[in-house]
Amino acid sequence: MSEGQKFQLGTVGALSLSVISSVSIVICNKALISSLGFTFATTLTSWHLLVTFCSLHVALWMKLFEHKPFDPRAVMGFGVLNGISIGLLNLSLGFNSVGFYQMTKLAIIPCTILLETLFFRKKFSRNIQLSLVILLVGVGIATVTDLQLNVLGSVLSLLAVLTTCVAQIMTNTIQKKFKVSSTQLLYQSCPYQALTLFIIGPFLDGLLTNKNVFAFKYTPYVLFFIVLSCLISVSVNFSTFLVIGKTSPVTYQVLGHLKTCLVLAFGYVLLHDPFSWRNILGILIAVIGMVLYSYCCSLESQQKASETSSQLPQVKEGETDPLINAEKGTGDGVAKAPAWNSNKDLHA
Repeated sequence: MSEGQKFQLGTVGALSLSVISSVSIVICNKALISSLGFTFATTLTSWHLLVTFCSLHVALWMKLFEHKPFDPRAVMGFGVLNGISIGLLNLSLGFNSVGFYQMTKLAIIPCTILLETLFFRKKFSRNIQLSLVILLVGVGIATVTDLQLNVLGSVLSLLAVLTTCVAQIMTNTIQKKFKVSSTQLLYQSCPYQALTLFIIGPFLDGLLTNKNVFAFKYTPYVLFFIVLSCLISVSVNFSTFLVIGKTSPVTYQVLGHLKTCLVLAFGYVLLHDPFSWRNILGILIAVIGMVLYSYCCSLESQQKASETSSQLPQVKEGETDPLINAEKGTGDGVAKAPAWNSNKDLHA
């Protein structure tokens, strides 16, 4: 199996793991919040991250991955920013209508594209842009209902979008810059994320629910679902970093909207949630956008691969020229390093 095939297989596995684990935890948390009344989402997320860190620490002890320390300031800044973005998203949901919160989530993709275009000079083809527009329209039709605006909620939503976009771009950038795996980055950033949410979680949850998380009555049934949610979160957190590292923040957001459509469908089938023709139409349009996005990404990847392979013979020819000249006696007898090596180092 070639390296390209292994990479594609790993990417498909990461995407599948992300979808399955994310849909599972949404269903679990919905039962925990709606049926059992445990509405402390931010505090629950801090427990998720704490369990994830403990699980990764056990994996490190079992030598399932190698610890690779790097810039501690980058790790701490990234972890705190991730924790703040999660808290702001929860605040956005608490101070806005559900419809406006869905619009906030939809705004993450265009904001990510804008930031990557401005600061990383990344280019998105018209086909990619069109497929994303179709996707966002479909998800908007399926999920956005009421749009009640207020100043505080709008500011919180704007901050949530910006911090989420920056955090996800950093997830991809840090892995490539410091050459660390998704597991290594998650292991080192988890304590900062968990500590940030553990500090602000009870305060935010109390502000949104007027309840105290420590005064809640923890029955065995509630504890079972909390433990189950924390266990599933290990897979969710791992697959999130894995997907963003292997693909891009935009692809991860596209995958997130696929999860939203699946959650709507599972909610209708398993929990008998209300479902209308508008939901069905929106999901169908969104799926068309996802298929187009996948096709365009695959097509562009093949084009880049063919361009790279076509340039290889030229590179090899450039490599042999100094040696040929030396053998013929036309040069100074010293094989000079070809110029493209330094360029390659700069772009690595």
